[in-house]
Amino acid sequence: MHKHHQMDYTEFTVRDLAEAKKFYTAAFGWTFNDYGPAYAGIRGDDGEVGGLEQTTELRRGGPLVVLYSDNLEGSVAAVESAGGKVVRPPFSFPGGRRFHFTDPSGNELAVWSPA
Repeated sequence: MHKHHQMDYTEFTVRDLAEAKKFYTAAFGWTFNDYGPAYAGIRGDDGEVGGLEQTTELRRGGPLVVLYSDNLEGSVAAVESAGGKVVRPPFSFPGGRRFHFTDPSGNELAVWSPA
């Protein structure tokens, strides 16, 4: 069950998606939902819990923590009001919409909401 403004999803950037899927399957028994050549969702007991995004440049700071929101626009406003900086405005993806922001220390997080 998704809960407003709680950690909901963790996204890893990887250089080779096939190799990463092979590793996590062998090491931890993870299974995946494929969304094209550059993204795979990590399946959990109650739905997707994370994802692997293939990119040439790994995300600074490691995995991306993704929060859930009942009101994406309200969350954008709350982040900006609290002193955060939206670094990727709301955009659509197969599961809904999300945006990325940095906190005052420079940590990048994301917030998502269903379509």
